[in-house]
Amino acid sequence: MFKSLVLGLCGAFALVLGTALTPASAADGFKHQVVFHVDENDAAKMNLTLNNAANVAKYYEGKGEKVQIEIVTYGPGLNMLRADTSPVAARMETFGLEYENVSFAACGNTLAGMTKKEGKEPQLLKLDTISVVPSGVVELIERQDQGWKYIRP
Repeated sequence: MFKSLVLGLCGAFALVLGTALTPASAADGFKHQVVFHVDENDAAKMNLTLNNAANVAKYYEGKGEKVQIEIVTYGPGLNMLRADTSPVAARMETFGLEYENVSFAACGNTLAGMTKKEGKEPQLLKLDTISVVPSGVVELIERQDQGWKYIRP
């Protein structure tokens, strides 16, 4: 009797724990979550990241599976999202329209550093898919803790 009770409680605990550890985005119907990392002011790397994100999106769309993609930028890589310095600005304008499941995160720490150095806050591209996060590195850590797959092109 006691053994059955203990086994039952362990099973219930495992069920609750498994539910608690499920990434929030999985509850939104996304089967896959992928986070990319851009930390270099290099047009080729930025384009490679966009190509990779597009390929991932197309692959899973072709399989009928939902995928959520986030591209995190920090340090010199934040130039990807800057209105005045982005070497991929034209592509970024159409990318978000073509891939609604791709979002971009700008590092707040990097923005603060750029603001201090330049004497004014840099303007980001005017895209709904861009958000500012407190720290790009922490965003990468948290996404991985949530079960997202990490890619550094």
